[in-house]
Amino acid sequence: MAFNQLSLKGRALRLLGQREHSRAELERKLRPHETEAGELAKALDDLQAKGFINEQRVLESVIFRRAPRLGVMRVRQELLAKGLAPEAIALAVGNLKATEVERAREVWRKKFGGPADDAQGRAKQMRFLSTRGFAAETIYKVVKGSEDDGIE
Repeated sequence: MAFNQLSLKGRALRLLGQREHSRAELERKLRPHETEAGELAKALDDLQAKGFINEQRVLESVIFRRAPRLGVMRVRQELLAKGLAPEAIALAVGNLKATEVERAREVWRKKFGGPADDAQGRAKQMRFLSTRGFAAETIYKVVKGSEDDGIE
């Protein structure tokens, strides 16, 4: 092996040093660098046994980083893309639903500051919240309810 080439384990550790990665993400990113069949699985098994790969930490990291700015649908989509267990995703997303209106209202306040003056402005606000992954009923409560001074 050449001096400047990293082993699969070294590449995995470099990726893990940047942020938490799920096993599925590491497999996808490192598969092109595998030279022998089974080499990647062995390296990832070793890292997982030593606690470097932890699906629960990945889940918590995504929730911590993304939930304040995104709705349940977008957070769920990101967790699914990371290849995490569906049961863990369902539990985490279930917990997020309880705070969705408050989180959407905070995102809305930061972006717009107040209610829109006309239907076109309200539509713009609704589209913005929709692209952030908030549910339709949540968007309606935030945009229409904003005229009620924050009362749901």
